[in-house]
Amino acid sequence: MTIPGHLTPILALAAIAALLQACAPRPSGPQARLYEADFKGAAKTCQTPKPATIPGKTIDASMQVGSDGGWCGLSVNNGGRPFDAEVLTAAPAHGKVYVHKVGNDTRIDYTPVAGFTGPDSFTVQLLPTDATVHVGVTAVAH
Repeated sequence: MTIPGHLTPILALAAIAALLQACAPRPSGPQARLYEADFKGAAKTCQTPKPATIPGKTIDASMQVGSDGGWCGLSVNNGGRPFDAEVLTAAPAHGKVYVHKVGNDTRIDYTPVAGFTGPDSFTVQLLPTDATVHVGVTAVAH
């Protein structure tokens, strides 16, 4: 079967649309956009609260994460939507932090150095509200 040249772009767009539909979000709440990739690489042990941020104030949050090399994420939002920007104002001594948007939240992921157990901490400032989250981490053997 020969495809006429003028139909090739249309078929390419249809193929792209089919691929994107396969990546469709799996909502878990009103208007939430979560994708399978949002969960890959998570630590087997991850316990965090979902703290409420307060504009201009620092809140303390705790996190317990396994030392298996996976990440643990703490989710915050700005009135039901992600923050516009984030600043890591105090880095952890025994891991790394990655802040990004996931659905309607801003997620603060911490990944301890593989095999590390013990306490760690870091601080993230959230913009535009100037809310700050200080996270105390306990990495546990897994």
